[in-house]
Amino acid sequence: MTDAPALRYFASGDGDLAYLEAGSGDPVVLLHGGFLDHRMWDAQVAALAGTHRVIAPDARGHGASANATRPYRQTDDVAALLAHLGIDSAVLIGLSMGAGTAVDTALEHPGLVRALVVTGAGTSEPDFQDPWTTSLMAEWAKALAAGNVEAWVEAFLRFLPGPHRTADEVPPEILHRHREMALDTIRKHTAGEPDHRVPVTETWERARGIGVPVLAVRGALDSDDHLRMTERLARTVPDGRLATVEGTAHYPNEERPDVYNALVTDFLGSL
Repeated sequence: MTDAPALRYFASGDGDLAYLEAGSGDPVVLLHGGFLDHRMWDAQVAALAGTHRVIAPDARGHGASANATRPYRQTDDVAALLAHLGIDSAVLIGLSMGAGTAVDTALEHPGLVRALVVTGAGTSEPDFQDPWTTSLMAEWAKALAAGNVEAWVEAFLRFLPGPHRTADEVPPEILHRHREMALDTIRKHTAGEPDHRVPVTETWERARGIGVPVLAVRGALDSDDHLRMTERLARTVPDGRLATVEGTAHYPNEERPDVYNALVTDFLGSL
């Protein structure tokens, strides 16, 4: 059995940012969801590293990457990482928060992006209307305000089964891995610390000008909001393609990696 590649680090100017790198060939960058880290992509790293140079960073303030001490944009961190690695352009594959960062990078650094795979999101400006989603986020905020990390984690983990299933219907190893990643990230932060993120704006309007192929993937059991936004992105960009992974919610790459990896591999092969 081949040992998993070790994390590497690069100096960003505001702390060291961590990334995993494996394989060789055309570069692919995997951008993880909020409160998680590069480990959510383990099955994709293993599947793609035989034919591609795969880079899976931990976003700033997540996993092994440094917290921000000044204003920053996640898209600029991606651009800095690619420059550090000497990569002129790459396919960006992002899920949820990482999907928003991938779209932002196509808008702010278009020359760096060869194509996008966007999963469980539209852009970095979500439009949440579904009562299931809004009530769950209200639970997050209440738990964090009270300093109740365990209550927050339990609410966060409900995104795994989604609104139509219970946690018992999700493989326990995925629940365990998400709990571990979420706790690792949330414990890096303190209550009341400044949020230094600088948003990218007018993303939905600007998405019409994205000039690269976009594969928008959604889990069939995800919330109505995420289903709607993923479909909207596929309809908005000039070369948008929509795919649905049955039997999964917000994290189809982990629940059905065989199906997800086949979608990504076919898309990469079409470029």
